[in-house]
Amino acid sequence: MKKIFYLASIICLALSSTSCEDFLTVESPDELTTDNYWRNEQDAQAGLAAAYSQLYHGDTYATSEVRWPTEEYRADIVNLGSDAGNYDQWVALYYFNYTNGNTQFSYYYQDLYRGINFANQVLANVPNIPNLDENKRNELLNEAHFLRGYYHMMLLLNWEKIIIRNEYIKESSQLNRPLSERTACWDFILEELENYAAQLPESRNENELGRATSGTAYAYIGFAYLTRAYEEPEKKSTYLDKALTALNNVKGYSLVSGENLIGMFNGTNKNCSESIFEVQYSKSEANGSVHYSYLNQWIGAKELNGYDEILPSNMLMEEYMKEGKLNDGRYDERLYNTIYFQCDYFNDGTGRVMGKEYDELFGGENKPVFRRFTSPTLEEMQEACAINIPLMRYVNVLLMKAEVLNEQNHPEQAIPIINEIRSVHGNMPPMEGTTQQEVRDQIEHERILEFPLESYRWYDLRRWGKTASALQKAGRTGFDESKLFYPIPKWEIDANPEVK
Repeated sequence: MKKIFYLASIICLALSSTSCEDFLTVESPDELTTDNYWRNEQDAQAGLAAAYSQLYHGDTYATSEVRWPTEEYRADIVNLGSDAGNYDQWVALYYFNYTNGNTQFSYYYQDLYRGINFANQVLANVPNIPNLDENKRNELLNEAHFLRGYYHMMLLLNWEKIIIRNEYIKESSQLNRPLSERTACWDFILEELENYAAQLPESRNENELGRATSGTAYAYIGFAYLTRAYEEPEKKSTYLDKALTALNNVKGYSLVSGENLIGMFNGTNKNCSESIFEVQYSKSEANGSVHYSYLNQWIGAKELNGYDEILPSNMLMEEYMKEGKLNDGRYDERLYNTIYFQCDYFNDGTGRVMGKEYDELFGGENKPVFRRFTSPTLEEMQEACAINIPLMRYVNVLLMKAEVLNEQNHPEQAIPIINEIRSVHGNMPPMEGTTQQEVRDQIEHERILEFPLESYRWYDLRRWGKTASALQKAGRTGFDESKLFYPIPKWEIDANPEVK
């Protein structure tokens, strides 16, 4: 299958062994020279594949060990698992006592800039490829602009200031660049997304699943403007208007429910109608390279044949349960879809926990553990997995839209959107409350329930100015306002005299 999940193979393959049929079973362009590369569409597609490859954040293990500690351990909705204590660099992220030499966010930073470098190669060289259909050329360039904007945005969400890398580095004189102010960074990111990425195709065929679309671009444009609206309050009204316009342009998607929603996080429902952008995985070992990960074992509890690195916090469990059993005698359906815990549902004799009863696996102890990103069976938990990682779902677009409308003093327009989500995903009745503050509180509640392990909680808390109070309420220590963003990695400071 010619899907995006072949992107991992680009790094190590020889060009002579590649096939013109496969988008991503070719070598990374910086393994070659510009004299013998960038000859045709196949080379352009391979160069673009290299840019996509950094969505992985490394190899089969680094996908988990870099991305999740860096993005998730800070948030109030998770606790460290029993094995995480063996890794001091991970633990430092959880307790906020890291230094700028922390390996995990340093690798994360490096991976994002590597993705930017690959995108810059495409943008520098594809315009010069002869005999390339101009529509295809423009599509490839727009896609590279999206990826360059996306990687810069992920950097800006995690670092207060970043280096804008908007050209392919060919000489050492181009290496040293200063940090740019956030406003300049947002301007650059939005230019990439609005001027180019929004021109991408509205949909992808079977052979191109996982590649960005115009809907992907508009979703991230909306997210960018929503975030910026809080950072620059003097322009909040303008940015909210722009966010709403972008989010209204995300079309052709719909919410899924039940097993289809569970399947978005266990590998059984990939690239469905709710998925706007997701990292692709496969059990394929085409061309001797691998396209799977051990995320299932990293997330999974030891009782489920996992490593036990990350667990739901008490705060998260309380949030799921706080409305009571309004779901046909059960809590919000999203609790059962996201977390295994001791209850009648997971002990009803039907083997709902990977073919077993909860108490059988956990010895009668109530230890809530994540269900998301674990395999459907205990046997599969002993193997690598091909579970895709959703980066942007349609439910996020809807909740961002509800937030924008509420901040524009239209809670009455936000409430139907919230209720649709509650009904489809949670099997819950309509929300109570009608005021702007009540809707704000409800949006936070819905986002907590929707996005565990999707790495949005930290960005939400910072956007709302609630980080310190939320962490304190959850009993977390070590945080102060200087930890809202990560420090620039030590290796960057040592190598780049322009970074102060």
